[in-house]
Amino acid sequence: MKKVILTGIKGYQKGISPLFSPSCRYYPTCSHYAVEAIEIHGAVKGSLMATSRILRCHPFVKGGYDPVPKIFSLKRTGTQKADREER
Repeated sequence: MKKVILTGIKGYQKGISPLFSPSCRYYPTCSHYAVEAIEIHGAVKGSLMATSRILRCHPFVKGGYDPVPKIFSLKRTGTQKADREER
């Protein structure tokens, strides 16, 4: 199942994504995040993490650096912690 999902995502990255202008507000992009999450956490947990990330990627979010956490989590990592410390 993991291979099927990864093949679909990588097909999207090579065949569909280049046809559109870059629009992901996060780094790494949502599709790269999905690949890494599935490779680290498996098909089910990685897909849940990727879905959560895609739902967070919209015009009203600041975006920024959001790496795949080593421990399963559906919350944002990366710059969010740094933002809280600055306040």
